Amino acid sequence: MNLKDHIRTIPDYPKPGILFRDVTTLLGSADAFAETVEQLCAPYRNAGVASVAGIEARGFTLGGAMAVELGAGFTPIRKSGKLPAATYAQDYELEYGTDTIEMHTDAISPGGRVLLVDDLIATGGTAEAAISLLRRANADIVAAAFVVDLPDLGGMDRIKALGVDTLALLSYPGH
Repeated sequence: MNLKDHIRTIPDYPKPGILFRDVTTLLGSADAFAETVEQLCAPYRNAGVASVAGIEARGFTLGGAMAVELGAGFTPIRKSGKLPAATYAQDYELEYGTDTIEMHTDAISPGGRVLLVDDLIATGGTAEAAISLLRRANADIVAAAFVVDLPDLGGMDRIKALGVDTLALLSYPGH
């Protein structure tokens, strides 16, 4: 199955000149969604993954399905102020300004093997912040996995430079 056939491209969203890669159409196809989860999980089936950490929001959808498939727990990484118990917080840079993501301090057992997942990696700022949170919890990060990579924006290289293995199922050069 060609997963690219299930990803809608929306020109000039959220601003002129951007080609937005919309994975909601992929998630809306039972077959394409199942194939995506299978491909994201395949390299990690025997890696002893204890938890899949998903970045809000599409990382929740993918991460929950992957956690079930891998027999692992799920750890949400959320925008600031959304988690009810004690959290680690990490600021990260946006195109204009900063944002913050959080993770419960008790979400990961020290040394727990964690697979980080999100739908898309662009500049890598959010994934880098998530890795920082996981490292503060003393997680053993197995890899960071994404459906889509926009290689011209350098996010995968940024994550690899942190010493984290990466996987992207699809690449859209020239974003």
